[in-house]
Amino acid sequence: MKDREKPRQDTLYVASLEKGLRILEVFSEDKLELGLSEIARETGLDKSAAQRFVNTLHQLGYLNKNAETRRYQPSLKYLDMAYAYLWSDNLVQLAMPRLIELSRQIQQTINMARPIEQEIMYVVRIPGYRTSYGASVIGRRVPALTASSGRVILSRQDEATIHKCVNEWPLKQYTPWTTMDRGQILENILTARDKGYCMSLRQVLPDEINIAAPICTMDGTPVAAIHCSLPIIRWTLEQAEAEIVPHIVETARSISPPRP
Repeated sequence: MKDREKPRQDTLYVASLEKGLRILEVFSEDKLELGLSEIARETGLDKSAAQRFVNTLHQLGYLNKNAETRRYQPSLKYLDMAYAYLWSDNLVQLAMPRLIELSRQIQQTINMARPIEQEIMYVVRIPGYRTSYGASVIGRRVPALTASSGRVILSRQDEATIHKCVNEWPLKQYTPWTTMDRGQILENILTARDKGYCMSLRQVLPDEINIAAPICTMDGTPVAAIHCSLPIIRWTLEQAEAEIVPHIVETARSISPPRP
């Protein structure tokens, strides 16, 4: 769990609310159900405080409790927040018709990712016929340096920012082929800067070629990326670059959101 610091001299900051939200954020794809002791450990709260916050969130309907195991998991009410976000994000509304049309054109898995801290988060996912469940769920986070979407978004930054991020941002080994060499990642990002798109192989899933192109505002600020996944059993990098990349780049360029 990432450490948080209370903003200095912010009299409007409510520390107790932050602690409650910390509990909501602790659940993830590898922490689906947690006991009270685990929640306290993962959030850094003492067990008594964790118990009060967890009980409140349970009473409000945000956490389900297994009566037999006394373990907690996210409730359906979590989706209320995701639903509200998707309706409020103008970029999602602007991009969706174009992403649907792109999916129909190339008949492949299409995603849109947004940058969040040092990661990217998938906010739109249009699965293909072979997409796994995990690759079809919105809200998944992946380190920006590992994902082609993150790399292509980063490629639109100035060179000093690119170097700083490549040197400092976290990496995660998803497959035996995931690149952990920061020099190779930097080279891939700089290539993406020159070409206007990023290609990667077997970085998050072991059987995929990934292509991403940035979505930028009119002044060039990167705000998202379109991402396409292709099965390596049917595609080579050369075929993907010749047949798929032009569609991805064209669609990304057709989406010009206002500066946030």
